[in-house]
Amino acid sequence: MTKQEFVNEIAKRADLSSRDAAKAVDAFLESITDTLKGGGEVAFTGFGKFTTQRRAERQGVNPRNPTQKVTIPAATVPKFTAGSQLKQAVKSGG
Repeated sequence: MTKQEFVNEIAKRADLSSRDAAKAVDAFLESITDTLKGGGEVAFTGFGKFTTQRRAERQGVNPRNPTQKVTIPAATVPKFTAGSQLKQAVKSGG
């Protein structure tokens, strides 16, 4: 599902105009992004939790030259952990 398809689905389910749904989706995504940038976490009971995780520096391999080792720098990356209700819904839906 693309962002536009998601906006259209929100507009239909919430009986909103496409423009209002797009604003709501953008505000939702910006809020999560800003919270994660600040080192916080966003949790939706039953759905899941957005957090950040620190990855240590590690050794990797250059895909163009497999004999060449490269150092991958440390980084902070976003992480999503699915909640129990989401896991159950996906498991029973397939």
